[in-house]
Amino acid sequence: MTVAADPIRQLAGVVDAVCATDPAVLGAGDTLVALHRQLERLEAAATRATAAFDAGRSWEADGARSAAAWVSTRCRLPVTVARRRVRVGRSLRSMPGVEVGWLAGDLGAAQVNLLADARTPATAECFARDEPLLCGQAADLTYRQFARVLAYWAQRADPDGADASAEAQHSARRLHLSRTYQDGWVLDGLFDPVNGSIVSRALGRIEQELFAADWAEAKEVLGDAVCAEALARTPAQRRADALVEMARRAMAVAPGARLPEPLFSVLVGYETFAGRICELADATVVAPGALVRWLEEAWVERVVFDAPDRVRSVGVRRRIFSGATRRAVQVRDRQCYSEFCDVAADGCEIDHIQPWAAGGLTVEGNGRAACGWHNRHRHRPSGPSP
Repeated sequence: MTVAADPIRQLAGVVDAVCATDPAVLGAGDTLVALHRQLERLEAAATRATAAFDAGRSWEADGARSAAAWVSTRCRLPVTVARRRVRVGRSLRSMPGVEVGWLAGDLGAAQVNLLADARTPATAECFARDEPLLCGQAADLTYRQFARVLAYWAQRADPDGADASAEAQHSARRLHLSRTYQDGWVLDGLFDPVNGSIVSRALGRIEQELFAADWAEAKEVLGDAVCAEALARTPAQRRADALVEMARRAMAVAPGARLPEPLFSVLVGYETFAGRICELADATVVAPGALVRWLEEAWVERVVFDAPDRVRSVGVRRRIFSGATRRAVQVRDRQCYSEFCDVAADGCEIDHIQPWAAGGLTVEGNGRAACGWHNRHRHRPSGPSP
């Protein structure tokens, strides 16, 4: 047995012991986190080894066209996965800090993939300078938070590239509605972030109307025992019906009628007012160039944090958050307050931190975004603490 094979044998023994352990034991919170950390370390080692295998070109002796083809066949992986592993392994040679963090388990494959994509010829110099900072952010933030931070970093590192990418996304938009041989219809499409957000919001509103109607209908029959499984339509069926309803409503609009204007929220820090920070209401980062084509018909909302003109208490004695106060909480929180939830704030309710019944005021400082589930769950005996 070679020296290189010996650690693999030892690893197999450890893995055997882990697999023989009661899943309930491994499923304890801290243990589960530790297990995933070691899994990421193994992924890092496998990726680094794959890159070395690629560089050594020993796969040629077996008649494979590439290392990815060899790995795909021998390891029974989709070829796209094998290619990705080879590519990321090659990228690690130019990202020493990322490699160290991944091997230590501080970073995961998902974050490393984002970092590998962010390092381009245009951003390589900035990446080398900022790699420690980016690795620290990747280790400390949730995946979604880090993806947003990295998107902003990419905009600053390569402004022209960000705008060009946004234009390419817009140019790649497509929609296919095809009739099947059984006279059904198949719908497939691709939208850029802005157009996709517009369609999603319109479709979501109608879907919510249909859900409320289904719930009311089921409640008449079942009373308080109503549940989602008892509704007349599945979520997929409601979305399909919502799309048809959206088309019907569009045909009912008189020619020349005024259409709703889209709203873009531009969020900036007061001291960095000149910074390139731009997000849609659902926290999707977009390049400023993506908004240019909308400026003639869109309303632009400027929100400045920690400044003299910051939106403050509005409607103190009102029971429900509304107007400027509601909007201030939405753009401040961005998503549901629970660390385990990523529902965007524009799809959340605005909840009192100190309950209204206990004297809590309806002001920005006492409000927070809460999805419907977490807003209801906090008031249950078994729910999380406010």
